[in-house]
Amino acid sequence: MTNSKPNAADLSNQRTSILIDSDANNELDDQHAIAYATFNSGVFNLTGVTVNNTPLGNGIQGQYDEAKRVLQLCDVFDRIPLFKGAEKNYEEIKDTLTNSNYDGKQAVDFIVSQAREPRDTKLTLIPIGKLTNIALALDVAPDIQENIRVVWLGSNYPNPGEYNLKADVPSLTRVLESEVSFEMVTVRYVLPTGSAAVAVSTDDIKRKMPGLGPAVPAVEGRHGGSFSHFGDYSISLFSEMDFPRRPLFDVVAVAVVKNPNWGKRVSIPAPRMENDEWIEQEDSPREISIWENFDKDAILNDFFESMTHYELPEPIA
Repeated sequence: MTNSKPNAADLSNQRTSILIDSDANNELDDQHAIAYATFNSGVFNLTGVTVNNTPLGNGIQGQYDEAKRVLQLCDVFDRIPLFKGAEKNYEEIKDTLTNSNYDGKQAVDFIVSQAREPRDTKLTLIPIGKLTNIALALDVAPDIQENIRVVWLGSNYPNPGEYNLKADVPSLTRVLESEVSFEMVTVRYVLPTGSAAVAVSTDDIKRKMPGLGPAVPAVEGRHGGSFSHFGDYSISLFSEMDFPRRPLFDVVAVAVVKNPNWGKRVSIPAPRMENDEWIEQEDSPREISIWENFDKDAILNDFFESMTHYELPEPIA
C-alpha cells in the first residue's frame, strides 16, 4: 500500500520532533500509539523510542521485544532508534547514577542526547508508561528542562489511582518538582472526560485493520502467529485481549500533540501527590496542563486514516 501525501522529507521543517517512552508489552494501546506516530511521519519526526518496565510487562526485555516487533511491522526498525530503559523504579535507581551502567542508562543517555540536539522548537517527550526514564534524565541533565515538553499519558486527576502513575509515584513527584513543561493526558477509566472514552470495538478492528500498514517480512507475534502487516497484528492483540471494546489511551497522547483541538487543555497550579491523593497547591508558582474532554470521533477517524494512508520516515542513506 502506498501513500499519496507529500514526502515527509519535504515537510521536515514543519514536523514536530517527538520521542516516545513506552511500556510496550503491557497490553495493546502502546503498540497502536507507536504505529500511529510512525505512520504520521509527515507530521512527526519520531527521533526514537525508549522502553521501561511496569508490573505487567514481563521485564525490560519483554518491553523491548514488543516495541521492536511493532517497529519491524511498521517497516522502520532500521531507522527509528530503540533503547532499553529502567527495569526498576526511580527511588531504586536515583542514587546509582554515578555508576557506569546504572539501570536505564541506555534510554536516559538517548533522551538527554536528543534533548540537547539543536532545534527550532522543544523536543516533545511522550511517555506512555511510568515516568522513571524522564525523571532520571532530569537528574542526569537538569539543563534539558528548557529544551523539552513532556506530554504524559497518566493519572485520573483530580481523582487518585491509574496504572502509569501507581507504577512509580516518586518519578511523577520528581517531574512535578522540576521546571519542565509538563502536561497530563488524563485516563479516568470510568468517566467520559478522559482518554478511556476513546475506545474502539474489537469488531471494528477486525473489520477495518486487515492488511493495513506496509508489507514486511513475517514477524512473530507476542501471542504466537506470524504477521506481515501491523493491521493484522492489531487484530491479534485485540482478539487475545478478549474485550468487546478497548480504549486506545496512548494514541490519545500522540493525537493531541498532532492536533490540540482534539482535546481540552487546562492550566492549573502544579499539585503534589501525598498518600496516593492529589493535594492542590493554589499558591504554587509552577503551572502544568491537564488534557481532558477528547474528541473521540476525530481521533479514531484520524487513527484509521493514518493506518490506511501511512507516511513512513525516509530510509537512512
